[in-house]
Amino acid sequence: MPRHQGGCQCGRVRYEVEVSLDNLIACNCSRCGKLGSVLAFAPVSAFDLKQGEEALTEYRFHAHKIRHLFCETCGIESFARAVSPEGVDVAAINVRCLDEVDVFALKPHPFDGKSR
Repeated sequence: MPRHQGGCQCGRVRYEVEVSLDNLIACNCSRCGKLGSVLAFAPVSAFDLKQGEEALTEYRFHAHKIRHLFCETCGIESFARAVSPEGVDVAAINVRCLDEVDVFALKPHPFDGKSR
């Protein structure tokens, strides 16, 4: 599994994650659609927050199941935390926030979060 580094725009939040970029989604829910997020999912055991826990602000909406975490300084949501439908704790990685990844070369699958 490839290991990537990423974080927010200002650099206050930084992480490393082992995650595949093969099964990406582009969700159209009211939040992801406005943010333009492209998401990959990794078990929390593959996610290592290196810095910035104290800089994270949480936002929850709709069913309040996803902990949308964004940097209080620059406002970027580089990842979120949730429980998968299978009951696994996961990190939802905003692939646009991974260093040296060309998001335009990737092929995310549409996900209809708006209807859920």
